[in-house]
Amino acid sequence: MTIQPQTRMILVTASWMLGLAVLIGAFGAHGLKSMVTPEKLVTFETGVRYHFYHAFGLLFLGMIHHSFSNLKLNVSLYAFLVGIFLFSFNCYLYVLTDLKVFAMIVPVGGLLFTLGWVYLGFSLLKLR
Repeated sequence: MTIQPQTRMILVTASWMLGLAVLIGAFGAHGLKSMVTPEKLVTFETGVRYHFYHAFGLLFLGMIHHSFSNLKLNVSLYAFLVGIFLFSFNCYLYVLTDLKVFAMIVPVGGLLFTLGWVYLGFSLLKLR
């Protein structure tokens, strides 16, 4: 079976992002528990949860791209990737540094997640 280079790139990126989510989640569950307050741990876990959701979203995009290679999914792809960095990684950084600037960036990542899913929905509506 052949796979298009862009599909391969999406699937590999999704796999790496999922592996990274596992590592960061394990660090939060085992390494942070005694270092931060329970409220901060909840923030960290929220970052991990959304990291997982959108890494699985990337995997889903790769499978859709494999089946419908004519769909333009770059907006969703980059919205999910940048969203993970702006939402999840800023949750992580806020918990680790207590700097409010990181917490203020998180909503931008949430908007990008929303954009990625809405764009995907409109792209799927175009299928015939």
